[in-house]
Amino acid sequence: MIITYQYKLRPNKVQVAKMQAWLELLRRHYNYCLGQRFDWWEHNRCDVNACPLTCSVTPLADRPNYYSQQNQLLETKALFPEYKNIHSQVLQNCVKRVDLAFSRFVNPDATGKRFGKPRFKGRGRYRSFTFTQIKADCIDGNKIKLPKIGEVKFIYHRQIPTGFACKTATISLKADGWYIALVLEDKSVPVFTPDESPNEENTIGIDLGLIDFLVDDSGNSEPIPQHYRKAEKKLAKLQKKLSSKKRGSKRRANAVQKVAKHHKKVGDKRKHFHHSVANKLVRKAKFIGCENLNIKGLAKSRLAKSVNDAGWASFISILKLKAANAGGLVIEVDPRGTSQHCSNCNAKVAKTLADRWHSCSCGLELSRDHNSAILIKKRAIAEGHPVIGSKPNAQSRETEKPPLYRLRYLVGSMSRIEKVFRVDEYDQQVG
Repeated sequence: MIITYQYKLRPNKVQVAKMQAWLELLRRHYNYCLGQRFDWWEHNRCDVNACPLTCSVTPLADRPNYYSQQNQLLETKALFPEYKNIHSQVLQNCVKRVDLAFSRFVNPDATGKRFGKPRFKGRGRYRSFTFTQIKADCIDGNKIKLPKIGEVKFIYHRQIPTGFACKTATISLKADGWYIALVLEDKSVPVFTPDESPNEENTIGIDLGLIDFLVDDSGNSEPIPQHYRKAEKKLAKLQKKLSSKKRGSKRRANAVQKVAKHHKKVGDKRKHFHHSVANKLVRKAKFIGCENLNIKGLAKSRLAKSVNDAGWASFISILKLKAANAGGLVIEVDPRGTSQHCSNCNAKVAKTLADRWHSCSCGLELSRDHNSAILIKKRAIAEGHPVIGSKPNAQSRETEKPPLYRLRYLVGSMSRIEKVFRVDEYDQQVG
């Protein structure tokens, strides 16, 4: 079992100066490694006989990868001695982050989707570094021993469970100070899986909303706190003061810090609310049914502010984690028709967004969200045991997506017309 605990650090001035210097050097090295990747991509992303006009016809160079850029660290330390002060694991993790970001951009995942182009880190945009290995006995009272940094005081508000050992440590700089996230592992603790099927007794359905944060199938509702909307007035005052400060001045830097702290305070309140609501649901039932909403799409609609303020995506991820630790499961069902169909007779009862009451010809009279929660529960029970968040293996990916299908995602010398022709030809072959 793997868990992560986060603590607030209390470093002294010398330690703060050292960690800030590390972040700046790591930022520069990140940009250098990413620049190498982009340079190779622009000149060698396709064969010479099919090279587009945007690329110069040059001999194919070796593709930079994690191991080649890791081997260049010795040369970097020789040219720039200040990098010798940084722990070797921290530098290697910086290269690993570049490799991960660029591979997600170049290679599509199992569904054919590629991530966006990674960006260079501006000043102050590189905010964390990771020790990939740390001693199990690194904690001594209210101090933690970090390699090449020394013993750093921290707020030990949460005791590490017996049997768990520290595996990695990530130090991050946030608006209100420094934090450390410890990844803990205990191999003796098994991964809990549900030992029964969902039924009426061990399953609840929840309907997420913007009037109430959620309503369950019993009719119980959780009021939505609207943390951001309540903090808007104070935030507007802070941003107004920020806009009047001269760029590059200390007063502007202080104003930026106040705005950032206010945003973090709002985020912390929302996260605490999500954890408390998730704990209540996990205590009620082993199986929790919810809608598989297109939250990214909703966040671009006219309800964007309310959707982002509710934080549905963050809540569902927290709920999944807590349910898995308790031996339960979160079942995401198809959201289509949950607000338009009757939970009793499944007849369609058309409603607009303003209609908040469900009234069916079968005699069922109840609130719209309550009706949706009951219908979500029924769908969750019918689905049984879906594997939430599972990824297909390599064999299934090959079966679902033959190599020719990747022509849709190639970024090379082919024009748009050539791509369409190739894909149509492939569709005829598959038939």
